[in-house]
Amino acid sequence: MIDSFKKLGELAQGRDLADVFLESDAREHGVPAEQIIEALTKRRQVMRDCIERGKGGGTSMGKLVGNEAKLLNEAFLAGKTFLDPLTVKAELYALSVMGENSRMGVIVAAPTAGAGGVVPGMLLALEEERNVDPAKTVRALVVAGGVGSIVALSAHISGAAGGCQNEVGVATAMGAAAVAYMMDGTPQQSISAAALALKNTLGLVCDPVGGLVEVPCVKRNALFAVHGLTAAQLALAGVESVIPMDEVVEAMVRIGRALPRGLKETAEGGLATTATGCAIGDRLKDEANQRRAQRAEERERLAHERKAGVAS
Repeated sequence: MIDSFKKLGELAQGRDLADVFLESDAREHGVPAEQIIEALTKRRQVMRDCIERGKGGGTSMGKLVGNEAKLLNEAFLAGKTFLDPLTVKAELYALSVMGENSRMGVIVAAPTAGAGGVVPGMLLALEEERNVDPAKTVRALVVAGGVGSIVALSAHISGAAGGCQNEVGVATAMGAAAVAYMMDGTPQQSISAAALALKNTLGLVCDPVGGLVEVPCVKRNALFAVHGLTAAQLALAGVESVIPMDEVVEAMVRIGRALPRGLKETAEGGLATTATGCAIGDRLKDEANQRRAQRAEERERLAHERKAGVAS
């Protein structure tokens, strides 16, 4: 069992990082490497399909977001973006996935639905822009999952447990490690990329407006997809984190415990309690109450009709 990044680094010296994780899974869970690769090949395709659907936009369940990907895609196709194509596509693909999530579409949680746009945004944009073999992307997903699994041994991967650092932060670390792998970095560079990404998300709060995974979640995924690419680039250039990845994870856990309840997915702090956030929350509550009242009236009507039918 690989229970720390220090152990991972020792086991992976001179080896392919995906193979190390695949062999570990086979020993620990009895799942053959071929079966894992097959499953992740299907998940990569789900990510790809989700991105294509998401580019078209559409209103979210809470009517707060939904067309961000459509707007960015239109600007990109019209030549009105100023960033390089890789960066724009990472943003676009992350937005596309999160738009689909907000509409209750099919996505791949990576590691959660609320952070599901970061990894596909980074990996599929890189695959497309740098002509990476899709099979290498699938193996990079093995690396991303392996990094997430080590973190999960010490931390709960949820905004409710430790703020958005535990969701988007971990997703960014997973994606950064995977990108370094896709660009033929060493195992240590992948671990360094994860550390650089995660430590610069420490303290990130979870403050969903109205309690929905829409604001600021959707756009946050796009921004941190770029953050993850930056971390990978630094690591591939030889930049290392002074604080080892295991200690970064420990710090994340301590910070998560220290965060007040209102900043851990309760919608009781941060952006959720701004004037606009409160107004949106009130509107959503009113709409929910109206739907409940309508359902109650419908049930009463049906009961009355059944009763009248029996009487006749």
